[in-house]
Amino acid sequence: MFIVQAPDVIEFDVWTRLPDALRKPERSDWADANRGGAPVDSFLEGPVFDVDGNLYVTDIPWGRIFRVTPDRQWTLVAQYDGEPNGMKFLDPQRLLITDYKNGLMTLDIASGAITPLLTRRNSERFKGVNDLIFDSQGNLYFTDQGQSGLHDPSGRLYRLCPDGQLDQLLCNIPSPNGVALSPDERVLYLAVTRGNCVWRVPLLPDGSVSKVSQFFTSYGPSGPDGLAVDAEGNVLVCNPGLGYVWLLNHRAEPVKIWRSPAGASTTNLAFGGADRRTLYCTESTTGSILIAQAPHAGLPLAQRKRDKL
Repeated sequence: MFIVQAPDVIEFDVWTRLPDALRKPERSDWADANRGGAPVDSFLEGPVFDVDGNLYVTDIPWGRIFRVTPDRQWTLVAQYDGEPNGMKFLDPQRLLITDYKNGLMTLDIASGAITPLLTRRNSERFKGVNDLIFDSQGNLYFTDQGQSGLHDPSGRLYRLCPDGQLDQLLCNIPSPNGVALSPDERVLYLAVTRGNCVWRVPLLPDGSVSKVSQFFTSYGPSGPDGLAVDAEGNVLVCNPGLGYVWLLNHRAEPVKIWRSPAGASTTNLAFGGADRRTLYCTESTTGSILIAQAPHAGLPLAQRKRDKL
């Protein structure tokens, strides 16, 4: 008889918190729609590191991008009329942002200038883009979540090719959220928040997908959010509502759980440190960034070549 061992449960440490001077305890359109109108002073998401070890995070309701230095100093890089969520670097000077309100946007981190990249598909606005990942060939995979859910399973997964071709890969997802690629880039993992699960999406040589399956099933008041994959092919799953980050093996068995000590909204994560084995996680309800040591290094993030965009 095969027995699954109980996973190790480890508590995160709080690495830093958004300074009080940068908090905005006011109502916002985002809070009206997502938090029942309660004032939300911040909602951190989209952590990503630059080559110098600075951490960048978004603040969705207030359209802000922050930089946090290795010695935990916070700087406002940009503020604009948007709702930025996921981020990845295009090159050392530019971030690509999935903006729920505006679509795909770019940020020049030196000037703070925000520029639209892709705001519509065939003249139709997106439902509300959420997160993104590049592969090694420069293809961009991103989710279009909107307010989809089990009542309206109409969320979408897109691929934007380096030549500008935009392909809709899936259109029947109840709240698509985080995305991550396997080390060989033959499988895309997709967080399905309102379905409380993670889908496994095979990427076929001709560019299509087939035999999409449910890889992992979670539980609780809010399903999987941000995802990452480590160098061994294990999948890391942020689970807001539980305040967990799951480490799943290739069988989707939890082998480790990190638990938040500062609120339950563990929304997204990034690997940092010299050996890429330090895990940084945004805890959004308290405006905190959590930290822990991972057993394996994270996969290096691919960037789109500068001359392709």
